[in-house]
Amino acid sequence: MEQIQAEMAALNSQIQILLEERAALTINNVISGENDSPQAMVEAYRRQARENAQLSVELQGIDAAIAALEAQIKQKQGKLVRSQGESKQLILQQQLEEAKEVAQIHAERINQLAGELAAEVRFLKACANQLSPMYWQIYYKPFITGFKTISVPYVRSDGEVWTIVNRIV
Repeated sequence: MEQIQAEMAALNSQIQILLEERAALTINNVISGENDSPQAMVEAYRRQARENAQLSVELQGIDAAIAALEAQIKQKQGKLVRSQGESKQLILQQQLEEAKEVAQIHAERINQLAGELAAEVRFLKACANQLSPMYWQIYYKPFITGFKTISVPYVRSDGEVWTIVNRIV
């Protein structure tokens, strides 16, 4: 990218030199007063072109060179824009991969905690099953309710899309 920018700066510098040369060649070559009519100015320029054909041809050459250099600048600007777009795409892909790695760590931790939580819920359910008959005898109500609807989150992936599901314990 820096090379393209340096080339564009060199081309702009060359264009500036040509514009200065063109201006130097055309200064004082057409003598016309400030009060001349547009028709008189056109005639003065035409007369000057007829009288000095070599200068006219040289000016045309400078104009053609400037046009060619400007075309090269536009071409390089296009390359620069494309390369910037490609580099932005690469940066986005890199950021995405880094974020996916972080998400993977969190998903693994969630799944680990879900496994631990499911085991704890099973232990609690076993305790409740053991205590419930005695609890009913003393308090006339259940010790713990709601075991049928207890779920823990679990993260799974098909490779592209991640899904968080609730696993009933």
